[in-house]
Amino acid sequence: MRSLLFVPGDQPERFAKAAASGADALILDLEDSVRAARKPVARKAIAEHLSNPTWDAVTFVRVNPLGGPCLADDLKALVGLRPAGLMLPKAEGAASVKVLVSSLASHGLAGVPILPIAAETPAAIFSLGSYREVAEHLVGLTWGAEDLRAEIGTIHSRGDDGLFTAPYQVARALTLFGAHTADCPAIETVFPAFHDDAGLNRFAALAARDGFTGMMAIHPRQIAAINRAFTPSDERIDWARRVVAAFAANPGAGALQIEGEMIDAPHRQQAERILRMVS
Repeated sequence: MRSLLFVPGDQPERFAKAAASGADALILDLEDSVRAARKPVARKAIAEHLSNPTWDAVTFVRVNPLGGPCLADDLKALVGLRPAGLMLPKAEGAASVKVLVSSLASHGLAGVPILPIAAETPAAIFSLGSYREVAEHLVGLTWGAEDLRAEIGTIHSRGDDGLFTAPYQVARALTLFGAHTADCPAIETVFPAFHDDAGLNRFAALAARDGFTGMMAIHPRQIAAINRAFTPSDERIDWARRVVAAFAANPGAGALQIEGEMIDAPHRQQAERILRMVS
């Protein structure tokens, strides 16, 4: 999943346009983008779509947080349906995933995978290494800056250059490491300035460079840039094929040389990952 596009669940007229955006996955939202009075409308619209899907895009549902008054109603609305996964906001490590897994089982939704938003509270930062305990339930791991910003009272989460300030760089990095520790996709957070094409291109390119495998979006016009950033270039694919072929031809070698570059096991692993992305 290179791109995951949020769509307010109470605006079903936007569903088809979002599906046509080229996003690899849609996130139909029951949480922040839907006012409390509109949540029943959103649950009904999402349930109707999942009952009779009209597009092929992978479809997630972002439910409301654990411990709040809305999650039980969210899950009741999904009984008998099979979204590709549930996005869990304000997750705080493996313990949160275990609670949701139990709730899913009690609603007949056992086996639906979970995509936690794993760094939206201060406590969550200290539990990011625990997701490997529940790796079998995860379809990815992501993070969010705006809720964390509200929790700790910072004025801005980004500097004048559009990049995250130090506290948010920590949250971002720990989410990245937590995802790779759990061997699941690391999904970059949103870039809110959806009219800033240059800023989006830079942000997505940095995410791909740093080891994220995809990114969330808040507007269809962001999808093409995100997909482009997370699609390996022809040159990168060619490099990966040459590395894999070199080790296949020399199965006992620990290190090899390709066109003056020394490569070893980490290079092979990286090459194999690139080829899996485009297979």
